[in-house]
Amino acid sequence: MGSNDTRHPNDGGAHQPSQTLTEEQAARMLAGMNEVIRAGEEMRKLRTEMITMFAGLGWTQDKIARLTEMSQPAVSKQVTKSKRGDPPPPLDLSLDQRDVPWLEGRLWGLAEEISETCHDAARCTRYVNALARGRKRFTPQNVDELRRLVEEDLRLHRSILPGSHRDAYDQISRALDVPKKAPSAAGAANPAAAPPASPAARRTLACQIQRERLRGD
Repeated sequence: MGSNDTRHPNDGGAHQPSQTLTEEQAARMLAGMNEVIRAGEEMRKLRTEMITMFAGLGWTQDKIARLTEMSQPAVSKQVTKSKRGDPPPPLDLSLDQRDVPWLEGRLWGLAEEISETCHDAARCTRYVNALARGRKRFTPQNVDELRRLVEEDLRLHRSILPGSHRDAYDQISRALDVPKKAPSAAGAANPAAAPPASPAARRTLACQIQRERLRGD
């Protein structure tokens, strides 16, 4: 047949389209989207919990609305909803707490300070960015990797990092090696036996408190 060949592509020939996507191809294509969506949902839940905690600290709804960049009615709705259950236990904002999420948050805060001080030279920078964007999660394997990177940065950049950074890492590392035992079944029924707030909220609080402490030092 000459150059005026008008066969439909599905009739055969060199340009026959592929039949379908495989499950593996679809999974790879959607993986990044799913991470962004999941991170967004988790951030919304975390912000809601932080609003509840701020209200428990006695902050006005106007102040919370300004800090969260939400409308005052939206904040009021969240605060009202949180009051329907039992009041949360008071927050302990002291740095020296030994539950795993708190220690992970301290490690995260230390890594962020190292990254900010050393810029692109810090080995932990990419990991810190991935955690901040929700592309990495606080699994035991990821926490071990972050510990390795922080320890490497402390060794490589000891001439520009204050001694307080090494001291903080030593405290965090020792506590992570021997973490506080989880509450027993009897203790779990007692709200006072378990740390207040979710693991994500405790990591966030500990991260910020650790950064402020390092800057103060």
